[in-house]
Amino acid sequence: MEPARPYRPNVGIALFNAAGLVLIAKRLRDDGPEVIEPGREWQMPQGGIDADEEPRAAALRELHEETGVRSVAYLGETPGWLSYDFPPYAGPPHRLCAFRGQRQRWFAFRFTGDEREIDVTRVHVNDAEPEFGAWRWERLERVPALVVPFKRAVYASVARAFAAFERA
Repeated sequence: MEPARPYRPNVGIALFNAAGLVLIAKRLRDDGPEVIEPGREWQMPQGGIDADEEPRAAALRELHEETGVRSVAYLGETPGWLSYDFPPYAGPPHRLCAFRGQRQRWFAFRFTGDEREIDVTRVHVNDAEPEFGAWRWERLERVPALVVPFKRAVYASVARAFAAFERA
């Protein structure tokens, strides 16, 4: 019997514009156990928490790394952690294979900059290839239907937790 694998500590970011829409980005490809499905390539920015890094600092770092955005105001965060399991994966060894899924703290920020600041296609700070090929603004309540099924329950929880920020 295989030993239980842990969840990877992770953050997710709901970036709201002045109209109350959130930024979503279209994934370019599968990333090991983080698979995509046709018609379900969209997601909000997310990423791992480094050792000794506070979750809010990780959220700001990941937001910048994945989108180029730094101009934000803090709105709030989920009161607890949310988690999802990766779907079965039979591919080659991968950096996330040691984990059963991700345990996430979600943060809501208001975008305070100019949209020219947003660039999801740039090469990351650590020279990693971009994960996304496009972005758009979307109503938060619609986002769970646009993500892969294994993330849908988390996204539905985030939509409920941050619904007030859509109307603000």
